[in-house]
Amino acid sequence: MNRRALLRATTALGATGALAATAASPASAAVPDPTRPLRVHIAMFDGVEELDFAAPYEVFSAAGFFTPRPVEVSYVSAAGARSVTAAYGTVVRGVRPWAPDEAELLVVPGGGYARRDSPGVWAEIDRGTLPSALAAAPRPGLTVAALCTGVMLLSAAGLTKGRPCTTHHKAKPDLQAQGGLVKNARVVDDGELVTAGGVTSGLDLALWLVRRELGPDAATNLEQMLEYEARGTVWSSRGAR
Repeated sequence: MNRRALLRATTALGATGALAATAASPASAAVPDPTRPLRVHIAMFDGVEELDFAAPYEVFSAAGFFTPRPVEVSYVSAAGARSVTAAYGTVVRGVRPWAPDEAELLVVPGGGYARRDSPGVWAEIDRGTLPSALAAAPRPGLTVAALCTGVMLLSAAGLTKGRPCTTHHKAKPDLQAQGGLVKNARVVDDGELVTAGGVTSGLDLALWLVRRELGPDAATNLEQMLEYEARGTVWSSRGAR
């Protein structure tokens, strides 16, 4: 039995038992074509926090084990195809060029916000390339998501002004001062804009988006595989979840 079949078989055993009480997924405006891939792009830049990008990558990639819909996950950079050196020295090669028109989900991690003179979010804000690319990215059919201080890149792009949002607790005063309507929640879903709190919130952001886009069975099976239960409050403009 291959790994995909084994994971499906083992997680199915408990999916309708202890996990059955999990809240329902928000209804989509339209039922997605199950043959069309869910394409997830994760924005990369020098100084990005390792867990910020690795946790969503793991969740979205593993989601493919639990849905008939293909899931494609890519690292992308507004600076073009390149290698990226993360906050603790991890080198990520094979980062693809920026192409938000080819994605359904665009996820922006954070990193380096506390170090103004080092690679990271502040350096990207000062450079301007990534915020400009983010400002131009929104279109029908694309959800822009961010976690931790990656939300401050969305703020620099003007995407959070007047919108419900959240970020790492130390950056919340800045986010509010820049016009964000900061909510006390781990994940804030305002439709095509979804934000999350600091570092480990990337797991919860990704699990929520899996639930929203691929259904509750995919999300609960993922939780069992990862041995992680989604935590914290999800604030949703679609109503309480």
